[in-house]
Amino acid sequence: MQDPQDIRRSALSPARPPSAHAAAARVARPATTEGTSYRPDRGARPAPPVAAATPPEPAPFAPVGRIPVVEVSPVIEDGRWPAKGTAGEAFPVRATVFREGHDAVAATAVLVAPDGTDRSWTAMSDIAPGLDRYEAWLVPDAPGTWGFRVEGWSDPYGTWSHDAIIKIDAGVDIELMLTEGALVLERAGARPLPAEAAAVLSHAVAGLRDASRPAAARLAAGTSAEVREVLAAHPLRDMVSRSATYPLEVDRERALVGSWYEMFPRSEGAHRDEYTGQWVSGTLRTAAERLPAIAAMGFDVVYLTPVHPIGTTNRKGRNNTLVAEPGDPGSPYGIGGPDGGHDAIHPDLGTFEDFDAFVDRARELGMEVALDLALQCSPDHPWVHEHPEWFTTRADGTVAYAENPPKKYQDIYPLNFDNDPEGIYRAVRDVLQVWMDHGVTAFRVDNPHTKPLDFWQRLLADVRATRPDVLFLAEAFTRPAMMRTLGAIGFHQSYTYFTWRTTKKEIGDYLTELATETDAHVRPSFWPTTHDILTPYMQQGGAPAFAIRAVLAATGSPTWGIYSGYELIENVARPGAEEQIDNEKYEYKQRDWSRAPGIGIAPLLTRLNEIRRAHPALQRLRDVHIHPTSDDATLCFSKRLTAAQSPTGRADTVLVVINLDPYMTRESLLFLDLPALGLPAQADPQAPAMTATDELGGQSYTWGSQPFVRLDPHAQCAHVISVSAL
Repeated sequence: MQDPQDIRRSALSPARPPSAHAAAARVARPATTEGTSYRPDRGARPAPPVAAATPPEPAPFAPVGRIPVVEVSPVIEDGRWPAKGTAGEAFPVRATVFREGHDAVAATAVLVAPDGTDRSWTAMSDIAPGLDRYEAWLVPDAPGTWGFRVEGWSDPYGTWSHDAIIKIDAGVDIELMLTEGALVLERAGARPLPAEAAAVLSHAVAGLRDASRPAAARLAAGTSAEVREVLAAHPLRDMVSRSATYPLEVDRERALVGSWYEMFPRSEGAHRDEYTGQWVSGTLRTAAERLPAIAAMGFDVVYLTPVHPIGTTNRKGRNNTLVAEPGDPGSPYGIGGPDGGHDAIHPDLGTFEDFDAFVDRARELGMEVALDLALQCSPDHPWVHEHPEWFTTRADGTVAYAENPPKKYQDIYPLNFDNDPEGIYRAVRDVLQVWMDHGVTAFRVDNPHTKPLDFWQRLLADVRATRPDVLFLAEAFTRPAMMRTLGAIGFHQSYTYFTWRTTKKEIGDYLTELATETDAHVRPSFWPTTHDILTPYMQQGGAPAFAIRAVLAATGSPTWGIYSGYELIENVARPGAEEQIDNEKYEYKQRDWSRAPGIGIAPLLTRLNEIRRAHPALQRLRDVHIHPTSDDATLCFSKRLTAAQSPTGRADTVLVVINLDPYMTRESLLFLDLPALGLPAQADPQAPAMTATDELGGQSYTWGSQPFVRLDPHAQCAHVISVSAL
């Protein structure tokens, strides 16, 4: 529930102990203030004694290794916390590997299974020639605590082949080089190898030693593609030097990939009584009637705002007014009343039996249920009376309510985690258990950045130990260090700054940052709007803005979500605020869903989710490439999985071209990086290079590296292109 207005503001060495001689000298000079703490108004008083400094413990000796391996990634705080991984998701391992002199080096990335065994070994490629930077992609196949390491090694075959080609071509040391090559390959072939591989090496040795053949032919026998293929699969490794094994926490796929739909269950089925005119709340049963339509749009997580009893003391009225009128339901974030707290259901919504029925129906439709976890209390919450020490008492004896000066939230008391941290921990852990026992498999955590990080670290580790399937999404629109650390200590996903990134450069830079800089810490969740946030772009841009941001969210992040009503283009703001007028947080909202097909964008949302499911590249975070365009409002980016990285075993490349201007048609040239699309580079930019199939519009084009596009935001704001070679 972060206020959107706030989001955008958005060792010295120890002293040396004095010698005995110096101390005696000070005693002999009482007239001075040395050795005292002097204050002119009170005279001098003795200074506190200075403890003798303890020399620091020397750092443990860490051998560099014969072949140094440094700057390994993805590593958080030198392995203090695990990097993030997902079952079936390829992740890049990088390291700097080098040695003295000119002999060849190589590197291998090793994936370590949760049982401590080495699961796979992958040759690393030099991705920055001259900088000794190597990379490989590894794929853990199941949840658990995995590890990885990098092994650097001397490559005797690489050294020989490099030198031999140069020297023999120059007529230098010909026979010596051929003999040395035969010795290297004999040593490689003496190891246990598959019969076919051993035969290839044996044939190469014979060719190198055949003095009846020309030197060039003998060299060719030792450097053939077949020989290189065998040694790539079974390298001859000398002087192997290993890095530390670094942790990787691997979660189930939903931690990375998902389409979320947020709803206030009390609004579904809410209506005015025909006799009294008073509002009648919707229930969990009436909310369940909405689930088939949500599933039909392709969403796979239904996120419920808090379902708990709501306090009456200082209850907020419509549009966040300080005084509630009769019948105003209050904010569901003002949790707690006579009917219970965080472990109870508001009587208007029903019972736990009704909640279980909601969860069962969602599962029947292929969806999971997420619940808001908002750790604050109304003044009427049972905890306020049973545990006053869990809250902050001010100097005047009142309990401190939530504030973000000058804003005040009088209907909410924040928890004070310092007075009884153990008691609060046990209570919150019990609350989580209640909802997990009733089928909740994900929690959207409200404002986690306002609670202690050590609390979250302990809580999330505890839940992971018993229910590793349960996921936590951090609603933390806050400073980057806090967002990254929340992810590092256990949050599976995080809201992001996506909502406020609107220009071509901002979005391109942010996609790159999330994919390549913070991917070990944070899994992003892109939301164009929330029940708290309606940006000026969304207020002013109308239906085109809603379509543009939906395409960006659905293709830019593996997890995205919308707030109920998005499909109806609800974009009228409360004056002076970046949130909707008649905010559903403070009142019932009765929507006419029968109007959605005619006035809204539900068909677009449905198609986007279909495209996401069809393309593994859109279900991954770590491989994004920004392509230049000639227009400053046309953004072009691609996502690509190689066959080895793809869960289907087939390469997949998707190119997204989008007009960011919700008002005007834009025309642009695209300057496509063909190798980034898995295609060979071409000298002629107009030469046909690919078949471009638009998954949104259904058209198919033949494109070169500089195609022309024209996008009308009122008709079709984007191309989502499936790329295939001609």
